[in-house]
Amino acid sequence: LKFLAGFVRNYGVAIIVLTLAVRAILWAPGQWGLKQMRKMQELQPQMAFINEKFKDEPARKQEMMMSLYKERKINPAAGCLPLLLQLPVFFALYTALMSSIELRGAPFALWIKDLSVADPYYVLPVLVGASMWLQQVMMPVTGDPQQAKMMRWMSLAFCFMFLSMPSGLMLYWLASNLVQIAQQWQNRVPAAAAAKPPAAK
Repeated sequence: LKFLAGFVRNYGVAIIVLTLAVRAILWAPGQWGLKQMRKMQELQPQMAFINEKFKDEPARKQEMMMSLYKERKINPAAGCLPLLLQLPVFFALYTALMSSIELRGAPFALWIKDLSVADPYYVLPVLVGASMWLQQVMMPVTGDPQQAKMMRWMSLAFCFMFLSMPSGLMLYWLASNLVQIAQQWQNRVPAAAAAKPPAAK
């Protein structure tokens, strides 16, 4: 971060550049994760059938689900991979913002006069929460639709958790979310294709 700030002369811009570099490295794993989630979305009819048929046999239901994933070469945890890979950067940046003397009082732009303290007008936390909600809306539904709805509203609840977070950390998370949204948009299924029923076998 200090190295980047030496070039751009602004720690806020350096955080954005760092975010873009991290997301560039994670682009390929993100693509893989989105494709895996798309495959899971296509399996919804089979998964619903298994859930209904073996609703009183949890062990058998789990066995059938894993067999289906294996047959279609799907990793059900793939969607979490990009987030997990970002967590070390998130915690490292949080530590830097809280403990590095260089970042104390470091301004970004407009009302952000100190990246190491919370946004005084809560604009960044609200934007982060809104971007998380949009990510959830764009995410392929791979499980219970009601659970997917709950996750969308939980993303907005994160706004309140982020109110006291350093502005620099919120700037990183917002920039990362915007890149993720762009990646999801690139991988979206056209509405006509999504509405088309699968061919009979």
